[in-house]
Parts: sequence; C-alpha cells; structure tokens
Amino acid sequence: MTVDDNAQLWTMSSGPTDGPPVVLCHGGPGLWDDLGPVAAMIDSTYHAHRYDQRGCGRSTGPHNYRLDRAIADLDGLRRHWGYDRWTLFGHSWGATLVLAYAWTHPEHAHAVIYCSGTGPGTEWWAPHNAEVAKRLSTEQQQRRDELERQRRTWEEEVEFRTLCWLPGYADPSQAEAWARAAASVPFEINWRANRELWGAKPDELALAKEVTAPTLVIHGEEDPRPLANSRRLLDVLPNATLAAIPNAGHSPWTEESAAFSARLNAFLSAHR
Repeated sequence: MTVDDNAQLWTMSSGPTDGPPVVLCHGGPGLWDDLGPVAAMIDSTYHAHRYDQRGCGRSTGPHNYRLDRAIADLDGLRRHWGYDRWTLFGHSWGATLVLAYAWTHPEHAHAVIYCSGTGPGTEWWAPHNAEVAKRLSTEQQQRRDELERQRRTWEEEVEFRTLCWLPGYADPSQAEAWARAAASVPFEINWRANRELWGAKPDELALAKEVTAPTLVIHGEEDPRPLANSRRLLDVLPNATLAAIPNAGHSPWTEESAAFSARLNAFLSAHR
C-alpha cells in the first residue's frame, strides 16, 4: 500500500475476508512484522492484517518517524482495507502505538490488545536493565557491549541481536535458540526509527483515559519489562482487563502458546 507521502507499506492478510478485522502491529520500533504466529491463532475466524511499519523490513520511507505519522499510516491502512472499526493488537512498541491510535481515533477502535508493552513513563527501564543483567553472564554482557560499539559483519550482527534478545525469554534452556532464530531474519534494524520514536513516547497515563474501546493488557509474567508498570494502565483505562501469562517472557505466544491463545481468543470472542 502507498500512503499519502509515498511511503510504501508491505502488508499481509489472512483469514476469511468477511471475518471481523484485526490489525497486528509489531514492535521495535525499527523492527519488522513477526506476528505470523499470532495471526495463525485467530485467522480461522478473524480477518488478520499485518504490516511492516515505514522504513522497516520490507516497507520504504520517507523517513518520518513521529508517533502522529505512525498513527496516520495505521489509519491509512484502515481506509485502504475499507473498515469503519477494527480491533488493534500491538506488541511491545506496537502496544504503545495501538493505544495511541485508540485515544486519537476512538471512533475507529473496536477493541485493543496491549501485549508486552513497557507501560507508561520510564519507570520500567531500571528494573528491566537489572533483570537483563541477571539473565546474561558477565562474558555475554561484555561481548554484547563490544559488538554494539563496532561495525558488524552479518555473523556479528546475528550474534549481537541474539545477545540483546535472549533475556526476553523465560526459559533459559531455549532462550538462545529462540533469540537466534529471530536475530537471523535478514532485515536491517532501523536505528533511526528506534531512537526517534522512543524519544517521543507519549504520556500514556495522561491519555489512556481517553480510550473508550475495551482493552486487554496481556503480559508474560517473566518478561523483563516489568508487569507492574503495565498494571498501572488498569487504573486509568476505562474498560480494561489483565491477562498475565505464567512462565512466559516478552513473546508469550512462543513460550506459552496455549495459554496465550486462550486468553486472546476469549477476549476477541467477548468483543466480536
């Protein structure tokens, strides 16, 4: 799809075309769609849409990395696919994006799933870093920091991403394999998008009260991004419920797929 400033967004759709529409928004910022497994959990009933955000993965610029532009891109996709209202699922940074979409366009947000978000503010950062340090050995931390400071070959890039992402998993026996599989996707990380979008993170506590859509906050209990900070949104969202997934980290559909799918589909069914 080509949006109004000529950025071209890669998209993928699955499920029955007459099913209720759900759009899945990936994290990063600066990464690419990795939500195929989530789409597979719902697309027997729902029409699931995925996309790479601008300048990321298979999508092009112009390189305008502001939250209002990301919201406009998402609403452009809604118009392109011809929906008045739809359900929005966002993972990690994507959770921030769909929540911001819902308070900007409440008339178009049917329901919201806030998955593995950081929660409001910056209070999550210190406990997150402390937990990451516990899950990496001293040698792994030193190697990660060394790789971060240098120009990297592709093999070193995969190693760097693996060391960055493996603390996000709860099961240490499988964390490295899962992280390496994600790290081996042959797209460049858009670090500019990462810096600029995180630098403009909105005041979610102040604005979430404007979200009128029913909202599910779903979070792995072993995610290094602390569940306690995402819980704070429950105090301000007018119509929100929490689904905490035991034994799961930042991508709970990977580690506890049955529990994640059950909570996700129960929410979607309740708000069809």
